Amino acid sequence: MDALLAAMPGARRALFAKYHIGGCSSCGFEPAETLAEVCRRNENLDPAEVLTHLKDCAEQDEKMQMSPQDLQAAMADGQGLRLIDVRSREEFEAVKLPGAELMTQDLLQGLFGGDKGQRIVVYCHHGVRGLDAGAYLIGHGMTNVKSLRGGIDAWSCEVDASVPRYRLEIE
Repeated sequence: MDALLAAMPGARRALFAKYHIGGCSSCGFEPAETLAEVCRRNENLDPAEVLTHLKDCAEQDEKMQMSPQDLQAAMADGQGLRLIDVRSREEFEAVKLPGAELMTQDLLQGLFGGDKGQRIVVYCHHGVRGLDAGAYLIGHGMTNVKSLRGGIDAWSCEVDASVPRYRLEIE
């Protein structure tokens, strides 16, 4: 499953949404398990069908992503882009992209109550949480949402090296 999740960052979300696999301890999976093993444990699902679903979802995720260079161009065009950071407050306070807003409950409520077609780009550290957040916003009716491919780390590597890179240390 580790290799699958590395190749398809949105696979965990897709597995949970359609099959209720991987969202909690009772339906979770181990990194070393294969997709076939997970399917067998979960109502003996057809691995080929599940893989087709995951590939379809990965194609949709790919359409939602934006490269750091494309984000740079969008920020420069001056056409009302909202840049939303879905990392922790500590990460946001340490380093952020110019003009970014931290995702909070109040911000989220404002988005849902506002213009559903506004241009939004969400980002995180490496791109996975940003992709999930973008899918969440789209699932709640937002129609013009992108996720920064590779997150703020890719921005630092590919666009602006003055944005500090960092590593999270979890004890």
